[in-house]
Amino acid sequence: MKFGIFANLAGQGRHDEFDQVLDEAREQAVYCDQNGYHSIWYTEHHFGHEGNELIANPILMGADIASRTKNIRIGQAANVATFWHPLRLAEDIAMLDQLSGGRVEVGLARGLYGREAANLNMAADPSNQQQNREIFEETLEVLKKSLSNRFFSHKGKFFEFPPEGLSWQHPMSPASPEFMDMEKKEINKISVMPRPKQTPHPPFWQTIDSEKSIVKAAEQGINGIFWMPTVKELKGRFELYKETASKVQGREVPLGEGIALVRDVYVAETMEQARQDAGEAVLNNYRWICHWRGLGNLMDPGEKVKEGQELNYDFLHPRNLLFGTPEYVTEKINELKEELNVQHLLLWVNHNGLSHDKVMNSLRLFTNEVMPNFKEEEMVKYVKNS
Repeated sequence: MKFGIFANLAGQGRHDEFDQVLDEAREQAVYCDQNGYHSIWYTEHHFGHEGNELIANPILMGADIASRTKNIRIGQAANVATFWHPLRLAEDIAMLDQLSGGRVEVGLARGLYGREAANLNMAADPSNQQQNREIFEETLEVLKKSLSNRFFSHKGKFFEFPPEGLSWQHPMSPASPEFMDMEKKEINKISVMPRPKQTPHPPFWQTIDSEKSIVKAAEQGINGIFWMPTVKELKGRFELYKETASKVQGREVPLGEGIALVRDVYVAETMEQARQDAGEAVLNNYRWICHWRGLGNLMDPGEKVKEGQELNYDFLHPRNLLFGTPEYVTEKINELKEELNVQHLLLWVNHNGLSHDKVMNSLRLFTNEVMPNFKEEEMVKYVKNS
C-alpha cells in the first residue's frame, strides 16, 4: 500500500504567522520524504481570511518542497482548473515536473466556493454546474494536448490556441510546417515550454464525488481522489469507477486501481487521547465543509440524515475517522483493504487547530507502528463475492 499526506494547511488566526506555517509544512515534508511516504499533496483555496485553508497555489508550494526533498512525489489536491488559464497551468505543471526531477502528480478540481469563482472566473461559478463542468473538461483537454505533444492546437467553446491570423516571421525561428501554415506565414500550432520531464505527461488525478464525475474520470483515464463517505457508500463508488474503467480499457480493472482515498488520521497511545487531542480540530474541518455539503455524504447507502442530527465526534468517528491507537488504526486500514482494495491512502493529519507538535507525534506513531503492517504489494485482483 502507498501512503501519502493530504496537506490542507489550516489554522484559524494563523495568517499573521504564515512563515511558521511554512516552516512546519517543510519539516513535515522532509520527515515524510525520509521515512518512506509515497506522496504529499497541497490544496488550492483563495481569500480564506478565516484560516481554514491557507494555500492559494499548490504548484508554488510544491516547488519549495521539491527543493528540500529527494524521493517523495509532489501532488496537488487539487489545482482548481476552472480558475486557471489552461496554458499557464500547463507551463507551471511542466516547470514543477522539471524542478522536482519528474515527481509531479497533477491533481485537478472543478471548484466549490462561489466566493472564489466570483473573483477568479465568474464563468466557472459552481452554481452553474453545467458551464463549470464544461470549462473544466475543456481545460483538461488543453492540459492533455499541451503536455503530451511538442506542438498542438486547440479550438473549443472557451479557448482557442493559437488564435487565427497570428503571423510569425523571425530569422532565429525558421518557418516550419510543424507549427505554421506555410502559405499564410501564420502560426497554427504552439508549444508549451518547458516540456514535462515525465512522458507523455505526469499522472492526472481528480477530486471526485458525484456519479457523473466518477464516470467521466474513469472514461478519460483520470485517477480519482475520494474523501468523506463511509466504507459501505464508497464501495458503490469504487465499483462504478472500476466498471467504467474496465469497459473503456477493455480489461478487468481491479477494484481500487486508479483511486486514492483521503482519510482523517490521528494516532495516539489511547483512544481517549486521540479524541482529546484532535477531536475538536477534525470537527473544525467538517464544520467548514459540511456547511455547503451537509451531512448526506457521511451516510451509509439508504440511510437518511436524522432530523436535528448534530455533527459531533460520536457521529463522525465510526463513519470515516482513523483516530485511535496504532492497533485500531491498523484494523481500520485492513478494513479498507478488504472491502475496497485500497492501494493508495492519503492521510489528512493537519487538522484545523491542532498543534504542530501533536501533528508530528501522531505522524511518527503512524510511521513506526502502523506503516510496518502494510507493505506495497502488486495490485490484487478484486474478486466480487457472489
